[in-house]
Amino acid sequence: MDLSAFSLEGKTVMVTGANTGIGQGIALAIGRAGGRVIGVGRSSMDDTAGKLAAIGAGFVPVQADVSVSAEAQAMFDGVWDEHGPVDGLVNNAGIIRRADAVDFTEADWDAVMDINIKSMFFLCQSMGRRAIAHGRGARIVNIASMLSFQGGIRVASYTASKSGVLGITRLLANEWAAKGINVNAVAPGYIETNNTEALRADPDRSASILGRIPAGRWGEPSDIGDAAVFLLSAASNYMHGAVIPVDGGWLAR
Repeated sequence: MDLSAFSLEGKTVMVTGANTGIGQGIALAIGRAGGRVIGVGRSSMDDTAGKLAAIGAGFVPVQADVSVSAEAQAMFDGVWDEHGPVDGLVNNAGIIRRADAVDFTEADWDAVMDINIKSMFFLCQSMGRRAIAHGRGARIVNIASMLSFQGGIRVASYTASKSGVLGITRLLANEWAAKGINVNAVAPGYIETNNTEALRADPDRSASILGRIPAGRWGEPSDIGDAAVFLLSAASNYMHGAVIPVDGGWLAR
C-alpha cells in the first residue's frame, strides 16, 4: 500500500466550525496528514491553533458567520484570493435545536436549516465555481449524520437538514465528478461534542445510546477526522457521492 496516497502534504483545506468538537478533530487530522488548515468559525480558534502549532501544522484562522450564505460565499472568495487556491472544503459547521414536533418553532427551523444545509450548499457552489474556472480538481467532504438515514426524535430541522446534506452530496457528485471534483460525506454517530452534551448528561438516555452501539463507547472527534482525511486524499480518487458512517456500528444493529 502506498501511504503517500493518504498524505495531504502541500494541500490547503478549509474546515468550517473548526474551533471545537468534530471540526477541531478534523482540523487536527488534516494537520497530521501534512495539510494546511483554513479554520472558519464565529468564535475564537486559539485552542485549535495551539494544537495545530504543537504538531507543526499550518493554520489560518478566519472569523465568519456561515449562517448567512452571502457572508459565507464572500468569505470563501476572500480566502481563495488571499490564501488559495483551496484544495479541499469540509462543511462541518452545524447546530441542533431540540423540541417536540408539536412545539417546534419557525425560528428554530430556520436557524438550523440556514447553517446546516443552505450555507453548506452555497459554500460548495463557491468551491465548485472556483475549481471549475481554474480547471482544478477539488475535494468536498460534507458532514452528514445518523439522521441522514433515520428520523430521530425532537430534532425536526436537524433531521431535515442532514437528510438534505446527503441528497446534495449525491447531486453535486453527479454534476461534478467528471470535472475532477470529488464530493462525499462522513456520517458521524454519537460523538463526544458540545452537540451531544445534553444526551451524555442524561443517565437514562446515555445508557440507552451506549447499549445500542456495538463498539460500546461514544466516538471521539479524531474518529471523524481520520475518515475525512481519507476522503480528502488521493486514496479516495474514485469515490463520488459516497457516505461513510463512522458510528461504532450503530447502523449495523
